[in-house]
Amino acid sequence: DLSLLRFISAELTRGYFLEHNEAKYTERRERVYTCMRIPKELEKLMFFGIFLCLDAFLYVFTLLPLRVFLAMFRFITLPCYGLRDRRLLQPAQVCDILKGVILVICYFMMHYVDYSMMYHLIRGQSVIKLYIIYNMLEVADRLFSSFGQDILDALYWTATEPKERKRAHIGVIPHFFMAVLYVFLHAILIMVQATTLNVAFNSHNKSLLTIMMSNNFVEIKGSVFKKFEKNNLFQMSNSDIKERFTNYVLLLIVCLRNMEQFSWNPDHLWVLFPDVCMVVASEIAVDIVKHAFITKFNDITADVYSEYRASLAFDLVSSRQKNAYTDYSDSVSRRMGFIPLPLAVLLIRVVTSSIKVQGILAYVCVVLFYCGLISLKVLNSIVLLGKSCQYVKEAKMEEKLFNPVLTATPGKTAGKQQSMFKSSQGISTDENGSTSVTSQPVHQKENTPSLLVTSNSDQFLTTPDGEEKDISQDSSELKHRSSKKDLLEIDRFTICGNRID
Repeated sequence: DLSLLRFISAELTRGYFLEHNEAKYTERRERVYTCMRIPKELEKLMFFGIFLCLDAFLYVFTLLPLRVFLAMFRFITLPCYGLRDRRLLQPAQVCDILKGVILVICYFMMHYVDYSMMYHLIRGQSVIKLYIIYNMLEVADRLFSSFGQDILDALYWTATEPKERKRAHIGVIPHFFMAVLYVFLHAILIMVQATTLNVAFNSHNKSLLTIMMSNNFVEIKGSVFKKFEKNNLFQMSNSDIKERFTNYVLLLIVCLRNMEQFSWNPDHLWVLFPDVCMVVASEIAVDIVKHAFITKFNDITADVYSEYRASLAFDLVSSRQKNAYTDYSDSVSRRMGFIPLPLAVLLIRVVTSSIKVQGILAYVCVVLFYCGLISLKVLNSIVLLGKSCQYVKEAKMEEKLFNPVLTATPGKTAGKQQSMFKSSQGISTDENGSTSVTSQPVHQKENTPSLLVTSNSDQFLTTPDGEEKDISQDSSELKHRSSKKDLLEIDRFTICGNRID
């Protein structure tokens, strides 16, 4: 019999059994645990990546001047040794001299840019205009970074290309002027960014600073609801590392300019400290929320960040070979879109204009500070190399440093499938189990796509989950291979679309 009383009684006493759908609720619980692990794993990757950027940034101030001095010394004393070598300078020395000359020229060009006039010009604009300007500057910075490393790489290769080859370029001098123009314009762009941030810090009601910080949260809306794969998430992680490190340098420039205006009064530093902490905290919070929901919506585990860290460590270990293909600072630039030259030019310009060096004692302090920077660079490089070797071993990627690996170019970025051998011998293990970086790489060789199917001795590097898969001789099995991407295949593409070879 149906009655209102029985209906109410059934509603009050009705039960349900969650164990009947155990798999569903277990998956929901694992998603919660994954979101709880994201902050720790993400910050470990960010911490490692920021120190990689710091290593490349300190290289410009410490080892690059010494390398330029050694290259110039070799060039000057070359008649004393005769012309036994066909090259006047080694390719690395030519690139070092070009970097040094670009830095010096752009530094003197920056003296014609009036920072004070730029500050007052930006300060006179309305809040909404500054908000739009700051967004435009962020977009322009990414565009400059994507094209800038290509310009520098074109200059380095044009200057060191073997002369017996047929000339297929416009010449070294036009490439050099293009590189100088790029570094100068990018330095001005970063200066405008720093000036806008400085205006936001010095505004009375802090409304501009609040609006600029809220711009980070708009980034969440534009990213979390999109489809992401592991390689796309790796690109975003590299971009976030570069963005966070650049913001730290911009905050340093803002603090230097403000401290100069207040005659280096330490009390004013405590006035700036809450705003600096607020900007840094908002950046960290946005990154954590963004990555947490991206991994949740795309069913990506938190262990993927340890894979990304191992991939960055693999780059570092490979670049420490005796005859590496490229300098590590350039590898970081291609990977993360972080180009240290424009940022270094601006920082040198700000420091030299903010700090006056007068007297012998001041010069002694400068020398001691330079020695301290060199010590910090060397210590940072040693620690990073040791941690990188550890990460490579934990990820079981060590054998790929001295075994030829056949990798294929992803179809999204290349219209044709290409196969390539890449052997970068860098880690050797002695009887005691210690690791040393001594071997030389083997040059890359092009292969036809048919070898990808018929070869039975080649292997793809899988992710560090311990699941190793061999290449089958049957093409049908190749099509139905696991969807897991090869790390060395994934991380050849940066956020700027540049390929890492």
